[in-house]
Amino acid sequence: MHSKSFLEWQGLVINTALAATSALVALAFGLSTLDRWLRRGRRQDFAWTVAMALFGFASLALWWAQARGWSDASFRIFFALGAVINVPWLALGTVYLLLGTRIGDIVGRWLLGLTGFSLGVILVAPLKGPVLSDEFPTARNLFGVLPRILAAVGSGVPALIIFIGAMWSAVSLWRGKSPTITTEATREVRSPRALATGNILIALGTVVLSASGTMAGRLGKDTAFVASLLAGISILFLGFLVATYATGVRPTRQNLII
Repeated sequence: MHSKSFLEWQGLVINTALAATSALVALAFGLSTLDRWLRRGRRQDFAWTVAMALFGFASLALWWAQARGWSDASFRIFFALGAVINVPWLALGTVYLLLGTRIGDIVGRWLLGLTGFSLGVILVAPLKGPVLSDEFPTARNLFGVLPRILAAVGSGVPALIIFIGAMWSAVSLWRGKSPTITTEATREVRSPRALATGNILIALGTVVLSASGTMAGRLGKDTAFVASLLAGISILFLGFLVATYATGVRPTRQNLII
């Protein structure tokens, strides 16, 4: 193994800092959703809390790998929690939010099964070669077909659900209509415009996070990938905060129940 140049060491320091910051943002995001779940008892907040916990652990695995070098364990943890089962839990929150508890519970039971199955597959799946400590690993080079299918389905389909759900809510609010799809799901809206803006930010953050996986798989650029993860989770968090401002107030006569 050749000794690292100054630029390589500088890149590692930057990547480590970005990964650590992503974990901190995920922690703040998760604490916010946890607080909302404890106060309101809404299932979408619990689903988002689980998603942020998964993202936080994936970011910690990425931070460890950037600081100490990649290993079999850090790669599997990062891939399982970050690329496969994280976004589905985010999407479950969208399902609860737009379709209500009954449909959300059905989807949630299936997601629990998918989560367990995916973890089992990724933890025991054989690798095509060794995980190099100083090289960003990609599933295309290391995993067989099934783990990559799980990643494609686990990130692509839920991301599409989140994006479509967020844009549906934003357009509906601009038209003065309910941002939910069924009458079972209701939301107390203080500022329709702010809620629409929050939904657009959530859609944008989802696109950025999805693009980060593509960037890692096709370009293999460590810093660009880690930076896009931080940007994506930060935009999502901002969208959540804006949406919380638009809906998280005590009931008054001015608030609109939709």
